[in-house]
Amino acid sequence: MLSILINAYACSPNMGSEPGMAWNWCVNLAKHCELHIITEGEFREQIEAALKTLPQGKNMHFYYNPVSDEIRKMCWNQGDWRFYKYYKEWQGKTYEMARDICRHTHIDILHQLNMIGFREPGYLWKIKNIPFVWGPVDAKEKFPVAYLAGAGLKIQLFMKLKNFLTGIQLRYSQRVHQAVERASVVVSASSNSQQAFKKFFHIDSPLLNETGCYVQEHPIIDKTQKDTLDVLWVGKMDFRKQLGLAIQSIAKTANPRIKLHIVGGGDSVPYQTLAKELNIDKQCKWHGTITHNEVLRIMQKSDVFLFTSVAEGTPHVVLEAIGNNLPVLCFNTCGQGDSVNEKVGHKIELTNPQQSIKDFAEALNRFENNRNLLKTYSINCKARQLELSWDNKAKQMVELYTIVKKKWFAN
Repeated sequence: MLSILINAYACSPNMGSEPGMAWNWCVNLAKHCELHIITEGEFREQIEAALKTLPQGKNMHFYYNPVSDEIRKMCWNQGDWRFYKYYKEWQGKTYEMARDICRHTHIDILHQLNMIGFREPGYLWKIKNIPFVWGPVDAKEKFPVAYLAGAGLKIQLFMKLKNFLTGIQLRYSQRVHQAVERASVVVSASSNSQQAFKKFFHIDSPLLNETGCYVQEHPIIDKTQKDTLDVLWVGKMDFRKQLGLAIQSIAKTANPRIKLHIVGGGDSVPYQTLAKELNIDKQCKWHGTITHNEVLRIMQKSDVFLFTSVAEGTPHVVLEAIGNNLPVLCFNTCGQGDSVNEKVGHKIELTNPQQSIKDFAEALNRFENNRNLLKTYSINCKARQLELSWDNKAKQMVELYTIVKKKWFAN
């Protein structure tokens, strides 16, 4: 059994986002490997309680490197740039802890797991004589600025500045380049990241989206005789999620049988106003913020999941749609572009808002006219769940570990 030392700043059971992602990787990798996991201490109680319930818990050894409550607040407040200073310091201390572990414990592979952003590769790569794996890494080059229309001047300036800084960091960040050069393999979190690693680092980076799918057992419901096409949109009402694009796409269909169900928090007033201006307010149902179980219930009743976001990692809500046998219509970008294939849905290319509205509307009308196509997509979801499952992704990572180890000792 391989012995892996994992750096996972955010790791917690029963959570989503980065903490849940790291936990799911570790829980599934521990079925095949012995893990030594260095993490921040915020979720120590939850981790220790969960370990007692897992058969593979004996293969998961946690080491805690806690930070102050103030730093934790900075971490949770996404966009607080002050956090990166303290995060870099945390990585430095984690490196010292990792070196000490390696002195007393046999380690086959060093794995920088999360956070997945490319800007902070940690320092495990500085430990010599042990293969180093980094990823999945999110290294998208830029936000598609064509979709910033209507976002507000402050947000537009911020995103353009972020695009500029991302390009500078990809080109010139010394520590990022050192980590890539030292890595036996860098795993990309999306096809966009693969392209960035090829462009800026001239390496081929295997694709393995950072989030996995939960395999579920739901009966296929025959919806081919429904009078309406129920389209579900789920997300926070901010410019990245492009709810306005979804509403305009429904209007563009000029089809009163197509209904839009909108789930999520945020300021809905501008979007409700838009729906009224386009005379489709009667086709829109606003569910607001509801429980996770209610979201899943609506997914199982809906016909299509419309995901209009233009900037993501690998959105778990898309995997949940597939898990509930719900066909997906989305952009061919980020993790959703990798997760949705031609067997479970349809993707359109990033172009500009007006073209996207036209493309989404055409797809929705095609679905409304061909319910058997949607039924086929739904039937195909089970096979896609298995392909995207946490278990399958862990096996793919273990295969990478094995290849890396063989190559390391062959050299």
